[in-house]
Amino acid sequence: MRSATRTLQAAGVDSAHVEAQLICAHVLGIDRGRLMIADDLDATAVAEVERIVAARVRDRTPLQYLLGRAASGRLDLAVGPGVFIPRPETELLVEWTLAALPAPTPEPGPVVVDLCAGSGTIALEIAHARPDARVHAVELHDAALEWLRRNADERAAAGDTPVEVHRADATDIETLAHLRGRVAAVVSNPPYIPVTDDLPAEVLAHEPATALFGGGDGLVVVVPLVDLAAALLAPGGLLAVEHDDTTGDAVAAVVSAQGGFGTVEQHTDLAGRPRFVTARRLDARRRAVGDHSGNNDDDEVVTSARKGTTR
Repeated sequence: MRSATRTLQAAGVDSAHVEAQLICAHVLGIDRGRLMIADDLDATAVAEVERIVAARVRDRTPLQYLLGRAASGRLDLAVGPGVFIPRPETELLVEWTLAALPAPTPEPGPVVVDLCAGSGTIALEIAHARPDARVHAVELHDAALEWLRRNADERAAAGDTPVEVHRADATDIETLAHLRGRVAAVVSNPPYIPVTDDLPAEVLAHEPATALFGGGDGLVVVVPLVDLAAALLAPGGLLAVEHDDTTGDAVAAVVSAQGGFGTVEQHTDLAGRPRFVTARRLDARRRAVGDHSGNNDDDEVVTSARKGTTR
């Protein structure tokens, strides 16, 4: 492991020691926390560690792609080329949604929709934590959809409530039309990075642009997605959307101007950066879907100053 750490450090890899631990644990098939009591690597295992380290150094392929897995809150998901790698920030979005869902009852559980589902991290986390929930995951792009279906199958085989996977467009108002007015929560981590933003070279080189960029202002997907959410949600239903740390006010304005939502709240991540917007579906539509005139006097935008707060 020391050799792997030195090689990764020399290549300028951040958190080289942690990555070396993760690689060794993966090769041994154990949790990282058990490395201290694990047997020494044999020649075959050493060769596999060296192969993974060399690939990581050669073209900075994300470690999660090389290992084929990514941590996602309570879960471990399959990932690889073509799908966005789950980020820790999204775990806060999941926690907020779970806290805001109605408590389990003997009646059928809440319907939850994850738009732009990618690997399935949001949908599968919710299904894992709330076995009574009926969760739908929507993904358009074939490469990501393949990983989503694989993860959904894995979690169902592990005993979680199955997630219903849909190949559909989160910007199409007709998506999931059979669920209109019946959904308790719409959650999304859509492509939201403005194309002008600088990103680490390894992200640009390996992760799919379709999962990263949301047009020049970061809102190309968000605007129609909010319309779809308004159509799907039942009165009082929850909307939770992750966004770029530069677009919090703009996303809150989009949600408010849509006209179908009440109080709009902004939330920060654990680093104190603007990261999520949440809202509740009004009981009655103020105007037709697609009207963004922004004249709903009942709307109020509230900023949460508490880091990582869920409301």
